[in-house]
Amino acid sequence: MDQDEFWMREALAQAQIAKSKDEVPIGAVVVYNNQIIGKGYNRREIDENALAHAEMIAISNACKKIGFWRLIDCDLFVTIEPCPMCAGAIINSRIRKVTFGASDPKAGAIESLEHILDNEKFNHHVEYQGGVLEAECQQIIKDFFHEIRLRKKDEKNSL
Repeated sequence: MDQDEFWMREALAQAQIAKSKDEVPIGAVVVYNNQIIGKGYNRREIDENALAHAEMIAISNACKKIGFWRLIDCDLFVTIEPCPMCAGAIINSRIRKVTFGASDPKAGAIESLEHILDNEKFNHHVEYQGGVLEAECQQIIKDFFHEIRLRKKDEKNSL
């Protein structure tokens, strides 16, 4: 297993935590010098906060860990392509590289709907790649929403 897959499996472990809490299963880790310095999973429902995306939490935890807002030489691994808000946080925190698993055709801001990280006008440029453990990252999301639909159908039928 290569390094990118190793770290993406760590992000998938965070996504599993989110799933166990009935959150959309998205996970993220920030890696510096071959160590995780920030972890996060989607917590929007738990925290009742639109900003509680996995990436935002992982970035915030990484900043606390190193005691600085600049995450220079840090890499972010996230199971789903970041949205515009998270892409902005990635640029502003000076992340070196983003690796994501599955594309997000409804909200992805790196390759799907927008190409925020390709904008040369920003003062910081971030490398990126998608498709690492793509099938696994897609499957956890598909399974989650399938289970929700089944639950809703069961609730409707039990009325």
